[in-house]
Amino acid sequence: MTEKTILFRDERNAAPAIPRVLETPTGLLGDALARPLHDLRISVTDRCNFRCVYCMPKEVFDKDYAYLPQTSLLSFEEITRIARLFVAHGVEKLRLTGGEPLLRKNLERLIGMLAELRTPGGKPLDLTLTTNGSLLAKKAQSLKDAGLNRVTVSLDSLDDATFKRMNDVDFAVADVLAGLEAAHKAGLGPIKVNMVVKGGMNDQEIVPMARHFKGSPYVLRFIEYMDVGASNGWNMREVVPSEEVVRRISAEMPLLPIGANYTGETAARWRYADGSGEIGMISSVTQAFCHDCSRARLSTEGKLYTCLFATRGSDLRALLREGRSDAEMSTAIAHIWRARTDRYSETRTINTDGLVLGGPKVEMSYIGG
Repeated sequence: MTEKTILFRDERNAAPAIPRVLETPTGLLGDALARPLHDLRISVTDRCNFRCVYCMPKEVFDKDYAYLPQTSLLSFEEITRIARLFVAHGVEKLRLTGGEPLLRKNLERLIGMLAELRTPGGKPLDLTLTTNGSLLAKKAQSLKDAGLNRVTVSLDSLDDATFKRMNDVDFAVADVLAGLEAAHKAGLGPIKVNMVVKGGMNDQEIVPMARHFKGSPYVLRFIEYMDVGASNGWNMREVVPSEEVVRRISAEMPLLPIGANYTGETAARWRYADGSGEIGMISSVTQAFCHDCSRARLSTEGKLYTCLFATRGSDLRALLREGRSDAEMSTAIAHIWRARTDRYSETRTINTDGLVLGGPKVEMSYIGG
């Protein structure tokens, strides 16, 4: 029998070294492959009230699973300080993730703090949040009032039986749709709806989902089932390629490709030929987009990861709690990003059976999608 190792928190993460010569950020920071730093994804909790089969399966994240203690989490002040340093290096977009970020108590206060940040040129940031939608109907207006710009909502099926099989907590589709409506009414847009497609489980829902959201205020995006972490038992045979998704939809509702909104956008865009909206394809398995990835990720306890498929991170919380100055921390961040060579998905595309990268990959529930 093969033994499976599952990594949730990697104790090998070390505080980054601080170069002797400190530097002033210029707002333009590139990695070893000349990819700029543009987007910071911040996980605010490792907890979630869903047990999705592709992210936090119940057999692993059961009632005995040990979540991070409150003292390990970054405080709102620590998150804001780190975000401010990243913004000075060129970050223009902040995305709050989890776990389920709306489970973090008083999250609106953090949103208000982040909404006050400005780029070196004085522009407000694009402040976004990804959610499973379970608490969105109740919180949409307060999130908007606090300064959140928009939301992305996960919804893997319109069929209750299929959706409940995937979220594994008996949560109904209607409640997510109510959250979408509340977010739209509050002005949290443009709103994106993410559907993870897992072959043999919900791929029969591709066309019904497209049909439902066609002509709506929401942009539906299909995500290939990814090999993030080890807990989801990923198998290439369960991946439905994006080109197959496009083929199925276009057979009934013709699609035309359109250009990206910006360099480094994760989703390839398609519009309906009749002009009734667009959809997106996130194809990190079959059509990797590492070449222009501009995203860094901050875990709930302050580890910096330079790739969704990373095996380890750099402990920024340790620097914070050692009392390091902004200049020291900013220089450390610059040093980490400049050394970045991550291109896991491109390499994996050559060998779709997967790669061994020197250790287990970190879980999506720990650093967000």
